Amino acid sequence: MDRGHAWRDGLGKPPSSARDQTRRVHTLIVGAGVAGLSAARGLQQAGIDDFAVLDLEDEAGGNSRGHSIHGLPCPLGAHYLPVPGPAAVEVAQWLEEIGVIRQVQGRWQGDERHLCHSLQERLFVPDARQDYPPGVQAGHWQEGILPMPMADSPGAAQTQAQYLRFSQEVANAARQWPFAMPTAHAPWHPGLDALDRQTFAQWLDAHGFDATALRWYLDYACRDDYGAGIHQVSAWAGLQYFASRHGFDEPGASRDPHDAVLTWSQGNAWLTQRLAQGLGDRWQAGQMATRIRPGRHDVQVDALDTRSGLRVRWVAAKVVVAVPLFIAARLIDPMPPALKALAPSLRYAPWLVSNLWLNKPLQDRPGVPMAWDNVRQAPLEMATNAPLEPALGYVNARHQSLAPTPGPMLLTHYWALGGQNPQALANHRQRLARQPWQTWAQSVLDDLSPVHPDLPGKLGRIDLMRWGHAMVIPTPGLRGHPALAALAQPQGRLHFAHSDLSAYSVFEEAFTRGAFAARAIGASKNRPV
Repeated sequence: MDRGHAWRDGLGKPPSSARDQTRRVHTLIVGAGVAGLSAARGLQQAGIDDFAVLDLEDEAGGNSRGHSIHGLPCPLGAHYLPVPGPAAVEVAQWLEEIGVIRQVQGRWQGDERHLCHSLQERLFVPDARQDYPPGVQAGHWQEGILPMPMADSPGAAQTQAQYLRFSQEVANAARQWPFAMPTAHAPWHPGLDALDRQTFAQWLDAHGFDATALRWYLDYACRDDYGAGIHQVSAWAGLQYFASRHGFDEPGASRDPHDAVLTWSQGNAWLTQRLAQGLGDRWQAGQMATRIRPGRHDVQVDALDTRSGLRVRWVAAKVVVAVPLFIAARLIDPMPPALKALAPSLRYAPWLVSNLWLNKPLQDRPGVPMAWDNVRQAPLEMATNAPLEPALGYVNARHQSLAPTPGPMLLTHYWALGGQNPQALANHRQRLARQPWQTWAQSVLDDLSPVHPDLPGKLGRIDLMRWGHAMVIPTPGLRGHPALAALAQPQGRLHFAHSDLSAYSVFEEAFTRGAFAARAIGASKNRPV
């Protein structure tokens, strides 16, 4: 954060004319997240070895980096990847190459070593019992995250009917419009503009979806994938979540094989570590790019080595801009017109990811046993009116372990802080930056203790990771913005490659955008610009 804020505020930036060294490469990649690493792989496949990758961080991977506590691996950000569907061609080819998936009867199937073990998901459902101690929530664990109302509970029939109707709406949308993941393989259709111009909450209201359990689940899904709730993301995004994958399975429906997810103890860092392999000295860590200046014959990129203070001017025939677009808008001089038009529309969700090391296993509550993903159902009003909306639950970072005996537990707790409106987002980001880690650690314990009252007494260590701008939020009008489509095309010697081009942040989108940029550069390497 210190480096990023120093760059933002102009502290430590060298004058644009000052440099200690000049280096030349054919292609320079600025940003070593999933898109940048995918672009590097694509360049190597195209026979271009004369490239370098710069990043502000000391480790490649972006928001898919990993961590370890007492030798146990855990994620710092993204922690899973669905088994690819038919549109995710580039991702599937690479996963097959590294032995993670294989094709069986025309469909991709994950290797058992990398597929999420059972039990995959569970939800803590509150009930009205009053015989628990103060501060301990009454309830039980159910399998799956979609709330399953008791048949004789008030409103159960209405909820079940709305589950079925929403499933039908998703299926109809998937038939009518080109939903796909990655979106680059589903060209934008003008008919989607109406969905993109309204919030998901407005669309749900207009279609009469008011069942509390359904609204809670859909809000959770949006906060989980987009970092913000149904009152802030677009209706296109809300439907894309389901229509681009396996649809929405109402209770009792058979599950599609593509519900299977690939995961690792260190999360998606397992993937980015493999993408970064083989870069050698092409990987330049701790490099603060301060300006990108495209010219007629080359592109000049000024950078500062944050460790040595060395000022370097990189000169390249091509530059892959693999950083979030709000950062690109500050770097590129002059700013491309499309980026200038788009920049005011961009919002980014802050996140807090916390890893908790427990010296003993937790005492579990009634219901199904510990799963990989564990979520507590909170009242919907908490997600819309409270100063700090509910967290997303926790992942058991040791779920994939094959250790024959139980040992310490390691839980990865996720908190999306995009909120339900821009003001809440700004407040959360300021709070995340300013409040001490002890305050946030206590907030995490306060979130977990109602379900796991024995957790504080077993906590040996907690490590917290702040993400001030973790992911772009697909707000109304962003996905269909013409400037977004323009930036997906080469801008002279600049090639943009980031999941922002898809209006939301997931591995498949970032990887594909990086592959596209490398493919375009490879195709033009023998042509004059």
